[in-house]
Amino acid sequence: MAVQPIIIKKVKKAAHAHHGGAWKIAYADFVTAMMAFFLLMWLISMTTQEQKIGLAEYFAPAALSPATSGAGGMLYGTSLDTSGNKPSKPRDAATGSAEREDRARSTSPDRASDLAASVEANYSAIASLRQALQKMPDIAELSRNIVIEQTKEGVNVSLVDQDGRSMFREGSVDPYERTRRVLEALAPALRQLPNRLSITGHTAVARPGSARAGEPWNLTAGRALAVREILAGAGVPNDNFASVVGRADTEPVFPDNPYIASNRRVTIVLLNGSPPVPPNFLR
Repeated sequence: MAVQPIIIKKVKKAAHAHHGGAWKIAYADFVTAMMAFFLLMWLISMTTQEQKIGLAEYFAPAALSPATSGAGGMLYGTSLDTSGNKPSKPRDAATGSAEREDRARSTSPDRASDLAASVEANYSAIASLRQALQKMPDIAELSRNIVIEQTKEGVNVSLVDQDGRSMFREGSVDPYERTRRVLEALAPALRQLPNRLSITGHTAVARPGSARAGEPWNLTAGRALAVREILAGAGVPNDNFASVVGRADTEPVFPDNPYIASNRRVTIVLLNGSPPVPPNFLR
């Protein structure tokens, strides 16, 4: 009897075409880039101008910036030299050494100590003002309208208009109720700080062909006066006010676009230095 051979059939399945995974990598890169972008936007919106300067100097090469930073960490770096980064010019070692010695002699220890004390006092003032605002339950909706930053004059507290949300009624010196609440929340902190206050009103340039809402000089001066009256009514002594002025549209925040809403603002400056001694103090 013949042995029947065993036949094994092997079915070879055709592999599916490879679709490729490059799109997955591209999508992951896109998501990572968007996360980094939104994180950057959040950091920009949450930091003051002085903190931005500290960040810039932290990452700048030492050869490009003679300023130093680092009072309280990276985000709170304080530069006593506000000139910023500049390209370094070729010079020999002897010239550079002589210039460094001249700068060292021109900056006395007392002057450096005064500058450091002023910076520290300003940071303390900023912390007090922000703490006062954090007690307001609706501060989140006004976060873009209140700008607190350190400048060479002192500490600026600006009430800034944004598109869709103004701090004063259009063409009027009357503040909205939310503006009044912000000022009344700031008043206790301003009353306890030694700084004198300078209040300045600003407005935007009227767009060509549009009707101007109020005469700019009267409008900005009236709004600055309204802020002073609210602060005084909330307990800030009259002797604490150094000046109240209106600048009309002569000092826009954005000179390249003087028409936008952010140029409309009232700025309270906590001036460096202590208030003058009362007339009867030494008698």
